[in-house]
Amino acid sequence: MIASPSGRDVEDVMVFGMRKLRMGMVGGGQGAFIGAVHRIAALMDGQIELVCGAFSSDPVRAKASGKALFLDESRCYDSYQEMFAGESLLPPGERMDFVAIVTPNHLHFPVARAALEQGFDVISDKPATFNLEEALELEGLVHLSGRLYGLTHVYTGYPMVKEARSRIKSGELGTIKKVVVEYSQGWLAHTPGVDNKQAAWRLDPERAGISCCMGDIGVHAANLAEYLCGDIREICADIGPTVEGRALDDDGTVLLKFGSGARGVLLASQVSVGEENSLKLRVYGDKASLEWAQQEPNTLWMKYPNRPTEMLRAGVGQLSPLTMANLRTPAGHPEGYLEAFANIYRNFAEQVTARIFNLPVPEAAGDLPGIREAIRGMAFIENVVRASRSEQKWHPLCLDPEAPLQEPTP
Repeated sequence: MIASPSGRDVEDVMVFGMRKLRMGMVGGGQGAFIGAVHRIAALMDGQIELVCGAFSSDPVRAKASGKALFLDESRCYDSYQEMFAGESLLPPGERMDFVAIVTPNHLHFPVARAALEQGFDVISDKPATFNLEEALELEGLVHLSGRLYGLTHVYTGYPMVKEARSRIKSGELGTIKKVVVEYSQGWLAHTPGVDNKQAAWRLDPERAGISCCMGDIGVHAANLAEYLCGDIREICADIGPTVEGRALDDDGTVLLKFGSGARGVLLASQVSVGEENSLKLRVYGDKASLEWAQQEPNTLWMKYPNRPTEMLRAGVGQLSPLTMANLRTPAGHPEGYLEAFANIYRNFAEQVTARIFNLPVPEAAGDLPGIREAIRGMAFIENVVRASRSEQKWHPLCLDPEAPLQEPTP
């Protein structure tokens, strides 16, 4: 077959060009940062079109947001309940196929539940729910509905992260001994202004949940570590607020033990002055190690004990099929956050199209965070908070929200 510019086969591109998928959106209206990112990512490959939305809990802002996006006024809804009911009444050839949820955390679950109950596929911003109990309930709803669920853990969408995964799985690093993952920002080092919408809800326990820093960025770091190195089984945590008056953590450190036997450390901070969006990962095996940084995403470093360090570049030389399937441009054309986000949406779109038209899912499209990652993410957040409050050192990463703290397995 002939390879497309994205690394996908032309035959696959033709199969999945039957029609565009119709997307609805809940949240992401005027003044919201992440809504625009989702829309850009969803539209990048020409497989998806935005047809409707309930963009704000404020009906005036919701309507104004839809108008600014040039949507049909009749499909700019005052609430997500109204949207799902209205879209369900439309003919199959007009109604939305799936919904993107880009609200604050406390609304992720009720919106996803309502969408699944109405028969719509769901892709959601992370964390998936407000708490672990909701995530486990969501799993049941996904299975019962027969619909698809995707989660935008965007950093797994970077091509060179996929190359790192492929090299670890192939055994090139040998037995993994140590994992170091860091996600540092500085934007919450001081008390934000009252008009900072992004800070306001993240620091509010009623909307963010039991964690700010770990729930917002620490969970991304944990997901990235698990994507490459397998499940985290035990944790030792120290998190908390560093700015007076805050109810939620803005900084923390978590020691990790993986199911493979590897040890690790996760650093997450929103008070590291001068840091922008510094997500970095290092994985050390007994044969080699690798290093990747989100602010230089097209580069993957491979290091060895007995030969020179190698710099791998996106689009240059022999890379894995999974990597190539998620590249969009020739070497030397930087691909970053938006393209990684678009890879998540493209893989989700191909899964939805396969479901609608009863087609096999292309292999590359199967590499997508879903309900399993949703549960593990919420379990990580809640277990880290509980562990940090405890005098006990090590704690199993437990998937039962009602379970008491346990001693780790010897």
